[in-house]
Amino acid sequence: MKKTFMTYLKSIFAIALLSTVVAACTNLELDESDSIFLEDTDEGFAGVADVGAALDQLYNDVRGQLEDQGNFFALNEVSTDETLVPTRGTDWGDNGIWRTLHAHTWSPTHQYILSTWNNLNQNVFRATQIIDQRSGPTAEQKAEAQFLRAFSMYFVLDMWGVAPFREVDEGSDVDPRVLSAAEAYDFILQDLTEARDNLPVRGPSADNNRASRAAANFMLAKLYLNAQRYNGNPNYQGVITAVDAIAADGYALETGYFDIFKEDVDNETIWFVPASVGNRIWNGLHYNQNSPDNEGGGWNGFTTLAEFYDSFEGNPNSNYVGDAADERRGWVPDASNAGPDNLGIGYGFLIGQQYNEDGSPLTNRSGAPLVFTRDLPGLSGNTEETGIRIIKYHPVNGAFTGHEIVFRYADAHLMKAEAMLRSGGGNATAMVNELRALRGASTLGNVSEADLLAERGRELYVEFWRRNDLLRFGQFTRDWEFKNAESVGQDYRNLYPIPINALLSNPNLVQNEGY
Repeated sequence: MKKTFMTYLKSIFAIALLSTVVAACTNLELDESDSIFLEDTDEGFAGVADVGAALDQLYNDVRGQLEDQGNFFALNEVSTDETLVPTRGTDWGDNGIWRTLHAHTWSPTHQYILSTWNNLNQNVFRATQIIDQRSGPTAEQKAEAQFLRAFSMYFVLDMWGVAPFREVDEGSDVDPRVLSAAEAYDFILQDLTEARDNLPVRGPSADNNRASRAAANFMLAKLYLNAQRYNGNPNYQGVITAVDAIAADGYALETGYFDIFKEDVDNETIWFVPASVGNRIWNGLHYNQNSPDNEGGGWNGFTTLAEFYDSFEGNPNSNYVGDAADERRGWVPDASNAGPDNLGIGYGFLIGQQYNEDGSPLTNRSGAPLVFTRDLPGLSGNTEETGIRIIKYHPVNGAFTGHEIVFRYADAHLMKAEAMLRSGGGNATAMVNELRALRGASTLGNVSEADLLAERGRELYVEFWRRNDLLRFGQFTRDWEFKNAESVGQDYRNLYPIPINALLSNPNLVQNEGY
């Protein structure tokens, strides 16, 4: 790859500066992805040689990023009241990378912040190369690339409040321009509205690992609903119209909550990625919980807070069959109902004594009963058993099945209900109760904003959207267990810091306030 001499000077200066002002930080080499360097040739950009292959690779890149338990997933889930990764002895210590997210004490050098910034911005650039007319994409290929660019830029906007953008003709000696929040909103909106008309119209299908008109409408609904944070003008009627269009394409609420997360086609799944769900299964299960295709057991990390578990109806101290009316809280098999249909591993929220496939009580590595507790001593100092575990994708369906949902109709249904509530039109309470009735939960009275946020948590836990939801309802900086006391109410943490590497490689970027 050929780069200009100025590029090398900038890189050398950046590394030298880092060594003097951030001596305590690690892993701060200036990588090419930090500013999306362009491969320079004497001829300049002449188009992508094989658009189909490039588009497949872009889908594959997005799949890999969503599959990870760190980076994108961690920034959207571990930073919330829903998920935490407590250190158990030395297990899951990882130099505090998990603890700082939950405690809201991250800094501009946090590795997951840097990696996610690089990944999403690289997606945007690769999509732009495909979209360029010199690449010669078909109308549908261009629309798919526009959808993937909009998806990635949306999360850059959501996490950092701005979006750098590099044209395909700009060499590596050109600093990318930076779109403001309002400009990025308009850019994403244009991509989605243009793409929607050229994407295939497809209802529930095994082919929904590719973009469709319904997927574009789902992304539009997200954009419109969250617009207050981006340009101050939420479009609630736009949300309602987009969700109605999704329903018109054949999507609907589905019975049998945990069956939705199987690989089978269902009425709810609008877009999925063929990503292994192993991280969603094994990162919370105990070392002694296993399945025929994963005899090595779980990794004993991820848990939830007792207060999030308590947002569901039911006995707060156990979750055996009959303890919860709400199907979504799940259940733990015991001696009477363990067996090959569940491998002895529960669904939803696992608390209390855990059992093997034959119904015998499991033990920890020391031989004591394996009893998951609702309370944790803190983010550190935990034992093998502390913390309620979450499992939505179940190993009985395949321990590493390649099928993770990104967009789901129940989310769209609740977005429409929220748009109705915020705009004062329609019956949001009836819509929420329609979903709750399907899940076996009791009927609510007049639904408030707090009720709606709680309902979104119960329906969509560990599906990437908790941070986004907390921000929209003004709850991301509120107090919760194990959050650093000094971080409570620090609204500047509603945005992540621009990574230091990115600031050094692109002087057009300005650090977010507070960092």
